[in-house]
Amino acid sequence: MDVTTLLQRAHDGDRQGLDAAMPLIYDELKRLASSHLRREGDQSPMAATTLVHEAYLRLVHANHPAYQNRAHFYSIASRVMRQVLVDAARARLTGKRNGKPPMQLDELTEFGTANPDRVVLAVNDAVDQLSRISEVKATLIEMHYFGGMTADECAEAKQMSVHMVRKELRLAQAWLRAEMAGGVR
Repeated sequence: MDVTTLLQRAHDGDRQGLDAAMPLIYDELKRLASSHLRREGDQSPMAATTLVHEAYLRLVHANHPAYQNRAHFYSIASRVMRQVLVDAARARLTGKRNGKPPMQLDELTEFGTANPDRVVLAVNDAVDQLSRISEVKATLIEMHYFGGMTADECAEAKQMSVHMVRKELRLAQAWLRAEMAGGVR
């Protein structure tokens, strides 16, 4: 049985669909996890395995959308991994700040020397802000930069032309660069 069929079974409420798909998609999920962790500066193979497992647990307990294809599933899995990392960063910062909420985006001044957890949260906040302006741009950023998907894979998942994906990514990247520098409000 192919992966898309198994993922469709998961959407239909058959948990065994996702369980059966895991051996077929595990290596790609691990590659996605490694891509997320590289952006955080963590290249531990154990961390990638842990991230895949945490994301899997969230996926198992989620209401599954109708996965259009493999790339669409990886896009969603990448978003779940990003959320796992954001939740972990928030928990670490909350613990370090004695229960105070995490720092806000505008409180961050120098990303080069900033706490990595603050950077993760700042990037997450910026992508969330971008999603309010353009859901397509935010999703493409998640898929390409966080998920490590190629422009071709993003185009397939979003049913867009590769040219349009590259254009949207350039615009999104410019917006994020300005936002992270404090130039967009």
